[in-house]
Amino acid sequence: MTTATGRTTPPSTIIAAFVGFLVSCVFAVTSAGVLVGTRDDLVDALRASGTAMTEEQLQSAATFTQVLVAGIAVLVALVQLWLAFKLRSGRNWARVLLTVFTVFQVAALFIGEGAATLPAYAGAAVAALSVVASYLPASNVYIETVKRAG
Repeated sequence: MTTATGRTTPPSTIIAAFVGFLVSCVFAVTSAGVLVGTRDDLVDALRASGTAMTEEQLQSAATFTQVLVAGIAVLVALVQLWLAFKLRSGRNWARVLLTVFTVFQVAALFIGEGAATLPAYAGAAVAALSVVASYLPASNVYIETVKRAG
C-alpha cells in the first residue's frame, strides 16, 4: 500500500469509488441535458398549470428553468468531481460529503414527481455503489493510513 516514495497507494475499493463518482458526474450532466431537451414538455406543463402567462412569458419561464437546471447540474457535477479526487487522495471529509451528496441525489429521485430520467437513476445507482465501496474495510484502512501520515 505504501510506495517507494513513501506515498500511500489507494486500494482498488477507493479506485472503484473514484471511477464510480466520475461516471455518476457524467450521468448527472447527461440527465440535465435530457431535461433541457424537453422544452416543449416544460412549456406544456406550465400551460396546463393554469397560469395566466402569455406565450412569450411561458417561453421565457421555460428557458429560465432549463438554464437553471443545467447550471445547477453542472455545478453539482464539478463539486462531486473535485470531491472524488479528494477521496482518491484519502480525505475522509470528502467521503462524508460524497455520501451526503449521494443521499440527496437518491432522495431527489423520489421527490421529483416523475421528472427523473434514466441517466438520473443510473447516476444515483452508480453513486450509491461508489459510497459503499468507499466504506469497505480496505478503504477505511487507506483513509486511516493517510490521516496518520498527514
